[in-house]
Amino acid sequence: MISRISHWHTPRDHSGAVAMPGGQITTVTHHAWSATRQAFRRRKRRNGCPRSAALRKNQWRDAGLESAGRDRHPSAERASALPRRTPPADVPEQSLYSTMREGGAVRRRSARGVRMLPEHSEHNGGVARESGPEQGGEGIRRYEVDREVQHALDRLTLLINASEALASTLDVETALRRLCRTLVPGLADSCAVDLLDEQGRLHRLVVEHRDAEKISAGVHEGILPPVEGSAASCARALLAAGPALVSGIRPLDEAADPLHARELEFFEKMAADTAVVAPLRARRQVLGVLNLVRTGRDAALDADSLPLVEDLAHRVALAVDNARLHSEAQRTAEWLQRSLLPDLPTEGPLELAARYQPAVASARVGGDWYDAFVLNEGAMALIIGDVAGHDLRAAVTMSQMRNMLRGIACDRKEPPGKILARLAAAMHILYPNQTLTCIYALVEKLSPGEPWQLCYAVAGHPAPLLVTYEGETRFLMGGRSMLLGMDPDEHRPDATEPLPPCSTVLLYTDGLIERREEGLERGLARLRQHAAALAREPLDTFCDKLLSGLAHEGTDDVALVAVRTAAPHAGPTVATP
Repeated sequence: MISRISHWHTPRDHSGAVAMPGGQITTVTHHAWSATRQAFRRRKRRNGCPRSAALRKNQWRDAGLESAGRDRHPSAERASALPRRTPPADVPEQSLYSTMREGGAVRRRSARGVRMLPEHSEHNGGVARESGPEQGGEGIRRYEVDREVQHALDRLTLLINASEALASTLDVETALRRLCRTLVPGLADSCAVDLLDEQGRLHRLVVEHRDAEKISAGVHEGILPPVEGSAASCARALLAAGPALVSGIRPLDEAADPLHARELEFFEKMAADTAVVAPLRARRQVLGVLNLVRTGRDAALDADSLPLVEDLAHRVALAVDNARLHSEAQRTAEWLQRSLLPDLPTEGPLELAARYQPAVASARVGGDWYDAFVLNEGAMALIIGDVAGHDLRAAVTMSQMRNMLRGIACDRKEPPGKILARLAAAMHILYPNQTLTCIYALVEKLSPGEPWQLCYAVAGHPAPLLVTYEGETRFLMGGRSMLLGMDPDEHRPDATEPLPPCSTVLLYTDGLIERREEGLERGLARLRQHAAALAREPLDTFCDKLLSGLAHEGTDDVALVAVRTAAPHAGPTVATP
């Protein structure tokens, strides 16, 4: 009689072990057993048992297998010819099947009522198998196949993790350091990346070891000796088409040249047994060398590792080349931006300083600008403006607005409000869809006995900040109107503010005060606190510390210009002699 059915294969096999009364185990496939049950039920119905009077749940287990033998399905006949097997006694009654998790790792899950093989059991090779003679070489072959599949999955996971490390940043050194930490210790015990600079010198940029305490940071990094004519593996790799396996590491005293000596010294410090040196090639250029080192013979690098290392080197080279192209584009754009900014007047009683910092997260260009020049009457014109955008188009528009405002200010001897109104009218004709914020101010002295005064107009821009010599700060809230480009007929008022001796007026763009996680009031208060603490500092130091203390995040470009008045009775009544 059937005493128990226990499935202990994976669901792919659909097979089970049937325990007979004498303790014998007969293997029956899932389809064969289903056919046997159906045949048993058909026989009962032919003998007079109505369908509604079918066996209760599990009652069929009490019946003999021989009673259904006459109507057995052909699959049951084939199942009887399968070799008998005995389930291991130490295997729990759970199922074993594998599911793929993100990243390539394999996780084993279990289901109720099915035997599950231990992960390190001799019966477990990814699929259930026995080590007995009845299984023969089939189980061993299955084990070998599963081991190769797992090995391929591990390599695929390594490539995925390496690609994620390289794509996580556009900074070359940071990306390579993350890459080396991914490769160590999975593929190598130590890893080093050498890159060629613009002068053709080999620069060891990153070195990582599985034992972080074994090497000091930056000890093995830096400029390497000349490459030309060297017998070092890295020098040969620069001329090779693919990775090279290095075994039988020579002692240091057999070095043929300085670069070879540096390489052998590195291998000695890393206790290298085998190494792979691969060139970094991208877009028909050789960018450097990837060095992988193994210390033990049990996991030595061999010829089977070369295809994987070649794939890694190709990915590294593309990432380095892309990062360099991005950096070059940023430098070009920043140079264009700075070329559009003017040189400040250097003579006269008024002290001037200005700064521009591009946004790190963008193309390093934007629409922020400052300007300062002296009019014929001796008044100093100060301008700060911001065109929306962080690209070349914004920079080009900014240069157009700056030149147009300069021409209007030099041609029309009018108050700042009138100048901004004329700029708005010109924008409506020439650039009808463009908007910008701007401050136009004049610093002048009407007579020798009077203090310097600031006449200004603000069009949608953050208010100017006045900082006295004693450290008192306040925002100048007069002369305000909406931003330019909205309504050409908008009235543009202006305001006048007397400036105490040795006081500082700061004009700035919103990148100095705005942060995404907080309100504008918090940024304005922080600006006042920093400016008050720097009230007596030299004007260049004043601007530098404001920029480093408030614009360190680099999410937006920042422009600022500051003017400081002279002490009483110092200098002429005009901005320049």
